[in-house]
Amino acid sequence: MPFRLLLCVLLASSVAVRAEKMSWLQNDAIKLGVDLDLGGAITFLASTKDGANVINNYDLGRQVQLSFFSGPVPFEAKGQKPAEHWKHIGWNPIQTGDDFKNASRVTAHENDGKKLHLTCLPMQWPLNNVPGDCTFDVWLELEGPVVKARARLRNHREDHTQYQARLQELPAVYANAAFHRVMSYQGSHPFTGEPASLAPKAHGTHPWSFWTGTEGWAALLDENDHGLGLITPGRVHFTGGFAGKPGPNDTHGNSTGYLAGQGQEILDHDIDYEFRYELVLGSLKTIRERAAVWQPKGPPSWTFATDRQGWHYQNTADIGWPVKEHLQVLFEKDDPQLVSPQTFWKAEECPFLIIEAAFQTKQKHAVVMWQPHGQASFAAKAAMTFPIQADGAFHTHVIRLAESPDYRGGMIRLRFDPVGQGEAGAWMKLRRVRLAASPSAAD
Repeated sequence: MPFRLLLCVLLASSVAVRAEKMSWLQNDAIKLGVDLDLGGAITFLASTKDGANVINNYDLGRQVQLSFFSGPVPFEAKGQKPAEHWKHIGWNPIQTGDDFKNASRVTAHENDGKKLHLTCLPMQWPLNNVPGDCTFDVWLELEGPVVKARARLRNHREDHTQYQARLQELPAVYANAAFHRVMSYQGSHPFTGEPASLAPKAHGTHPWSFWTGTEGWAALLDENDHGLGLITPGRVHFTGGFAGKPGPNDTHGNSTGYLAGQGQEILDHDIDYEFRYELVLGSLKTIRERAAVWQPKGPPSWTFATDRQGWHYQNTADIGWPVKEHLQVLFEKDDPQLVSPQTFWKAEECPFLIIEAAFQTKQKHAVVMWQPHGQASFAAKAAMTFPIQADGAFHTHVIRLAESPDYRGGMIRLRFDPVGQGEAGAWMKLRRVRLAASPSAAD
């Protein structure tokens, strides 16, 4: 969570992370270690040239680890209430352990020397020795200087409430004080060789900021542009920063750099939620070259056959998990909104928006909005109204976004307002949303 590390710096004392039960992967370029006494979190990553661990292990809120968020806020369990400074965290199982230094438990582990898999029972960060009502799975393998990772959350919560989407750490990455320069490419011409830049400065006393990294990577680098990169395939939203003072590459030092891929996700009580990421240990050039492997091959497109594809809602909900063939969103409240994950596209290359949906409503029009790159949020002028066929059957709705003079340049997000007013018994089934160069893509 973006707020946790600052409080850890202020409130926690250093914890010596004991490597009593490590599991290792190594190739010619890097050596990776996960601590099986700490939920299998990544506690060691080093080049084979110098063996220097770049991962920060000051306390159990660091490392490279999984961390998920949902309601209620605050979260209480087993008669415990969180301390005042953790009330904002809510439901928050994390991979290493809790704020009271109780470690998460690995329940399964396999390592054949090439691939590593583990299952973890995480702990609720703000409570004392309260296991999460979920499990984590992690799969890791190495390719040159790259750690390739797949991660899964499996929920089995007794609380069946569909809470609002929360920002997730996908994953949380902490590096040592030597890697104090937070870098990313934030421009409107990704993968063209334009220079990367420092991440924006945080406001106030908080050390973290947010930005759109349009090439899908961010990095914590030293003065020589060498360090640890995080690649988030299909995602361009990041948070990160540096807390403390630049210093030596000390794995137990308090000062640290932080990165997280961000996704605003609904985590149902019974969800299986997966994501992928990569860590790259090397130069800025090496990190960017690896990120280019994940360069999108076409316009953004979301097909809701088995999941929400990173979309979330305001003033509405769907019928829950699992998703089968389409989303079904209810119109019981006024102004229901569906919001896409952050991505990047150029308006000139995607003049059409195509929505495959079925509507059951008395209302005859819907609104689509777009968020330009560099804008903090959606704006009323960046919107179009279009007619819908509300007979309960699936139809393909084609909207020519290029007709709007405000649809120009780089874009990062869509918002779909299917109706304006709440209506008992009304709904929408959404099968697919995609941007396209021509209306023939609707065929």
